[in-house]
Amino acid sequence: MDRRTPAIIGKNLHPVTPGGQDPAHAGPTVEHAQALGQFDYINTKVVPLRAEHLERNRIVAYNKNSNMSWAFDLLRTQVLQTMEENGWRTLAITSPTPEAGKTVLAINLAMSIAHHTTKTALLVDFDLRRPRVGSSLGLPMDKSLNELLSNQAGLEEVLVNPTLPRFVVLPTREPIPLSTEMLSSPKVSNLIHDLRERYDSRICIFDLPPLLSSDDAITILPKFDCVLLVVANGMNNKKDIEDCLYHLATANLIGAVLNKAEQKTRSYY
Repeated sequence: MDRRTPAIIGKNLHPVTPGGQDPAHAGPTVEHAQALGQFDYINTKVVPLRAEHLERNRIVAYNKNSNMSWAFDLLRTQVLQTMEENGWRTLAITSPTPEAGKTVLAINLAMSIAHHTTKTALLVDFDLRRPRVGSSLGLPMDKSLNELLSNQAGLEEVLVNPTLPRFVVLPTREPIPLSTEMLSSPKVSNLIHDLRERYDSRICIFDLPPLLSSDDAITILPKFDCVLLVVANGMNNKKDIEDCLYHLATANLIGAVLNKAEQKTRSYY
């Protein structure tokens, strides 16, 4: 695997489910989960993750024993501190151009937040032109955001819990035509509001399209509390970043992440 990728699965991972848990015993009882606000709906589909699939897609934060998850835990702490200080609960993640690694970062960040004992994390794939969240996690998507937006399924039918307590995903199976018009529609606005307001302890993360590839992200950015910009080392130049900052001038830019940087050896000292 390219050593410049944002994270690498450690050899200590057990190739079954998160933390090596049996899917049948991967979380608390429904009653206890409801009390903790861990699951959004009793009928949320539970799908076990496959460690080898996650490894191929550079997903590491699901396993707290991985020595590669520290970067996402550090990012989580910084993001949550800023969001809590401002009362923000919806975070958009975007990048200047494709292949910057924004989806991988969004998934790992959401999983790291889910490990936080007082928060639940909802990850929504709003990259309607090139959705990748569900496929990166290896989720079945017989019902997804596609069916929700076309009124063929309800919200409780499209949410998925990937066998990780306090983590829920709303995947998009395939590209959606007229994506800009859909993202600017009242239907999407109502969905964002509903997801944000349903639980006070919920952090909603939305994987958006790249800023400079279409007007999709620019159209929907005002609907989120804050935004995180993912910049790829060696891919995005100074002009890319300046153009993004221009488009983000009125947004609450929570920070920027330099992705695909050379990995440095870290020790306790």
